[in-house]
Amino acid sequence: MHIHFLDPYRAGRSPIHHLDPRIKLVLALAFILVTSLTPVGVWPVYVLLFAIALSVEMLSELGVGYVLKRAALAFPFVLAAAPLIFTGGGPPLASWPIGSGTLTLSQPGVERFLSIAIKSWISVQMAIVLAASTPFPALLMAMRAIRLPRLLVAIFGLMWRYLFVLADEALRLTRARAARSGALERPGLKPGRSLAWRARVTGGMAGSLFVRAFERGDRIYAAMAARGYDGEVRSMPLPRIAPAQWGLLIAGLALLAALSGLSLLLA
Repeated sequence: MHIHFLDPYRAGRSPIHHLDPRIKLVLALAFILVTSLTPVGVWPVYVLLFAIALSVEMLSELGVGYVLKRAALAFPFVLAAAPLIFTGGGPPLASWPIGSGTLTLSQPGVERFLSIAIKSWISVQMAIVLAASTPFPALLMAMRAIRLPRLLVAIFGLMWRYLFVLADEALRLTRARAARSGALERPGLKPGRSLAWRARVTGGMAGSLFVRAFERGDRIYAAMAARGYDGEVRSMPLPRIAPAQWGLLIAGLALLAALSGLSLLLA
């Protein structure tokens, strides 16, 4: 069963789609690494990195809005770094008395928090473009081609496949519940009893979902092992990388190295 809302891949004919998955994977990982290692508060380099991300998004023909909306998913996780705005030291921007102490908003803390938020947002954009322009099996083959450990690639592959299994079982449970539930004619009223009863039913469904998905995953793995699965999915070898794509890889890595050096100069 193909559950399209879980698969980020969007077919297309853009230059990014036609790029070799090994080249895309190496450049995306290098971009994310350079972005994460950029020092705090180097705003000109952040602007250049964002410009590169926007250029890639336009070349991919996925739509800048499509990528930016999905990149906003990074912001809730960035809130984990919010306490940094009160622990940076340096010149205070504002302070609030709390009991016997004082909560101070510092300028270095705000800069550190904003830097983390911007770098995370830019990095997630590049990851979204990579996932949306490359089929997941091709990404797995690219990971093996650049000599990532076989066990790590197998974990990625099984995690992706069992995610669909879990979603499939959840849809089955939801469908079964809807088939056994009555519908009220009066609008605004929901069938069922109290909120505690609903929570108890939801908890039972979650437990049943875990058991059913675990059992089905075990059956799937047994079927794979019976067909010769030994920890690595084999496929046709990837074609040789064209010289033009080698040139693009070298130019991209050189550009990222230059941005990394510029960030160190401006830090």
